[in-house]
Amino acid sequence: MASFSAGLTRRRRALFYCHTMKKDNVRIAIAQVNSTVGDLEGNSRKVSQYLNRVKGFGVDIVSFPELMLTGYPPEDLLLKPKFVSDSIDVLKSLARDVGDVVVVVGCVDKDKYGLYNAAAVLYQGKICGVYRKILLPNYGVFDEKRYFSAGSQAKIFRAGDLVFGVNICEDIWHEQGPLAQQAKLGAGLIVNINASPYHAGKVRMRQAILQKQAKAHKVFISYVNLVGGQDELVFDGQSMFISAQGRLITRAEAFKEDLLITDINPGLPGKKPAQATVITQALSLKERAPLPAREIKSLEPEAEVYQALVLGLRDYVVKNGFQKVVVGLSGGVDSALVATLAADALGKENVIAVFMPSHYSSRESQEDARYLAENLGIKFIQVPIEQIYRLYLLVLEPHFMGSERDITEENLQARIRGNLLMAFSNKFGWLVLTTGNKSEMSTGYATLYGDMAGGFAVIKDIPKILVYRLCRYRNSLGFVIPDRVLTKAPTAELKPQQKDSDSLPAYDELDPILKAYIEEDKGISQITSLGYAPETVGKVIAMVDKSEYKRRQAPPGIKITPKAFGKDRRMPITNKYRG
Repeated sequence: MASFSAGLTRRRRALFYCHTMKKDNVRIAIAQVNSTVGDLEGNSRKVSQYLNRVKGFGVDIVSFPELMLTGYPPEDLLLKPKFVSDSIDVLKSLARDVGDVVVVVGCVDKDKYGLYNAAAVLYQGKICGVYRKILLPNYGVFDEKRYFSAGSQAKIFRAGDLVFGVNICEDIWHEQGPLAQQAKLGAGLIVNINASPYHAGKVRMRQAILQKQAKAHKVFISYVNLVGGQDELVFDGQSMFISAQGRLITRAEAFKEDLLITDINPGLPGKKPAQATVITQALSLKERAPLPAREIKSLEPEAEVYQALVLGLRDYVVKNGFQKVVVGLSGGVDSALVATLAADALGKENVIAVFMPSHYSSRESQEDARYLAENLGIKFIQVPIEQIYRLYLLVLEPHFMGSERDITEENLQARIRGNLLMAFSNKFGWLVLTTGNKSEMSTGYATLYGDMAGGFAVIKDIPKILVYRLCRYRNSLGFVIPDRVLTKAPTAELKPQQKDSDSLPAYDELDPILKAYIEEDKGISQITSLGYAPETVGKVIAMVDKSEYKRRQAPPGIKITPKAFGKDRRMPITNKYRG
């Protein structure tokens, strides 16, 4: 068995079974592509481009991701009849241009009973059959029952002597689901198409499930996953082929478009199942050379998360028609990471850093901000806010007379900075990137209409401890973030001698509590049983619960953890339950 990735530079080679093409082998391909929601014509063109690429390799079957033609997730676009009918027209047009390669492509299907998440099987100018997704996820970020009806048939198809099943994403995750039925009907190959969103470490979970399913049902699995960013979601690709013995044959690149091709012998049946939809009585004989081996790559945890953030940021900016972004650079670790991610994602020429010192900003912060900008090669603008701040205080003085200074005066500075960044955005069309991390967003330690003001919250789902780890990882690739940024005590610098620890527990204590409460839904007693003081746990949970109204007004940000704020966690703002 051999495999190939078009255009891949190989540093080391994985070993496969054969280097010569056996006559019973089938050559299958995975087109791991980046589609765009709503770009029906563009997505169809991308399918055609990849079909042209596979022609030279003698491929028999090629698969594209779930809802490839509409983009994923299309959400309420699916409630627009014209969008649905246009997408079906695009599918029909695409089918007419398909030659002697069997194409499996994600699409929508419709009948008088409802709308379906579907996979169309195309061959020689025709739509030969359509599989409708049976198991519709309705948890976490998924909301498919809002839009789709469930399919009812675990269809199989026959191309020559090859019998294969097609199913979609969730259909393959359940041991006695559609895959089991298709295997019993005689399928030796399962083509599974996906739009499986990323969170840290998810590829290992996917691979384990696929290996278990392949081994249990004695089928080869071709697993194609979408790649790219869509609003809060990132799709990591990492498509793969699994042998009927449950062995990983090869895996596609992470966070990049990729073309993956392999030769398999799926155990062609002696009998031709009567239930199979016949695509062709015989696959076309094609001239094809043996395929070279390719590397199976795995990413370290910080590298995986960093690449996810870069891809999610790049696609959000580019797909929404922006070119440049602006970041409020403070000299602290969060804004340093956001600026660095932006430079890596968009190029240094497309990132502007604005440093807005007040009376409380330290000389070290100014030095570190400027040093970072120089290291990254990004434009650096300094706009002092002290005069504006004094004017605010002067205007408010008659109304605040007799009141002690408190967090109100602190937050005025953050809101002035937010206004200035939005002014640059309005004037020059730059997208404002906010710099709040998950620890701050969880506890409300971020200023509404201040440092939360902007268009995209890049590190919204990154806990503070992980922020530091990502900075150190990035410096390991090439030094850009000053050492002092990573060693000084975190501070908002909104009053004299201020430290984050004045208001929050230490981050090495705070972040595990937040994970337990937000991502694992543990209660106070369960969290205190882990060794945390009850008063600390109670304080943290109260801060989280009180800050829901802030999070509802925050810009979207990239999902990295198993449970992110937004689609994953939908808590009521008005809520008296305290557990």
